Amino acid sequence: MLIRAELQTPRLILRPFRKDDLDALAALMANTDFMRFSLGPYSREQAQTVLQKFLSWGEAGLPSPFAVIFRGNNALIGYCGFLHQHVDGMDEIEIGYRLHPDYWNRGLATEAARVVRDHAFQDLKLARVISLIHPDNIASRRVAEKIGMKLEKETVFRGIQHLVFAIAREPRVPSPPEASGAG
Repeated sequence: MLIRAELQTPRLILRPFRKDDLDALAALMANTDFMRFSLGPYSREQAQTVLQKFLSWGEAGLPSPFAVIFRGNNALIGYCGFLHQHVDGMDEIEIGYRLHPDYWNRGLATEAARVVRDHAFQDLKLARVISLIHPDNIASRRVAEKIGMKLEKETVFRGIQHLVFAIAREPRVPSPPEASGAG
């Protein structure tokens, strides 16, 4: 299983987080719009806790979020990747994505989420992934739909109403046996 991969798209580099990403992540998480559908802006200490969680998952060999780097200016503009969630009594792996508002409405979240979805199924061989989305977050719902996720159910997650979008890995269909014999 290739956990610490670097993924690339035409406009983005998705790389594992590093300890020296704290300043950029703290600035993102202090942004009210970046954190709109969360529990509000985070302090530097809260961002450090989040970064440490991301790093510890990677160090443990678990799928974790990627730092999203915009190729146009080499800036860390958000994250996209795997979050470990416990939803309705089940352990789930979520594809979470969040970008700085200056990069909204360009298709970048979809670009990042698509390559992460492909990594989940092709490289990590995950059976399924979900996305937990606040019902009012229309943009995130569109991203989930564009990468093939379907609305599975509504639930209360951490005390807040959420929609659960999900997609399962396509089962591999065996190739038909090659014909043997003379023609």
